[in-house]
Amino acid sequence: MNKVVIFGLKDFAELAHYYLTNDSDYDVVAFTVHQEFLPEEKTFKGVPIVAFETVEELYPVSAFLFFVPMDPKKMNTLREAVYLEVKHKGYQFISYISSKATVLTDSIGENCFILEDNTIQPFVTIGNCVVMWSGNHIGHHSVIKDYVNFTSHVVLSGHCKIERYSFFGVNATIRDSITIAEGTFVGMSATIIKDTEAWGVYIGNPAKRLENKHSKDVEL
Repeated sequence: MNKVVIFGLKDFAELAHYYLTNDSDYDVVAFTVHQEFLPEEKTFKGVPIVAFETVEELYPVSAFLFFVPMDPKKMNTLREAVYLEVKHKGYQFISYISSKATVLTDSIGENCFILEDNTIQPFVTIGNCVVMWSGNHIGHHSVIKDYVNFTSHVVLSGHCKIERYSFFGVNATIRDSITIAEGTFVGMSATIIKDTEAWGVYIGNPAKRLENKHSKDVEL
């Protein structure tokens, strides 16, 4: 079973179609969005666009797989909501891992989107719905939980623990043995040298938490 339905019509969905078409054995057969967002044009990248509410009528659970490569808005909670909707329908998910990534662990969950030039060292554990854009370094024995987003060129040192919904900006650096609390927003080029607090926004070198700022309020 290698036929895949992609949720979404924006950049992440278009990129997922490109990567799956050019660097995998998967066959993208359709895109889907909620009925209220269906465009007048009912095809995208040469394949049909269908309403998510009835997608299983055309693409039954028994014969098709799903991919939800959504952007990190609202600290990945929108991605989580759609992922759970798809899961409730009973679909199985794929993960895309670039053939140009160096991956030295087998412990990667479902619905992950891992692009080229990522280096993932041994004994790393990655949860579900994790996005890693290009060029990140993920240090040995680190644990990355569900719904986490890495942009590009993030350095995560060894033995780190990343809680759910966290976000890492370009060129962020995290010292070894750090715990990144749930919902932490790590800004571009920030350097984390101590554990963070949940739903905080951290910027600077060394990074400090912005007072009276909740990570869900950050525009992504």
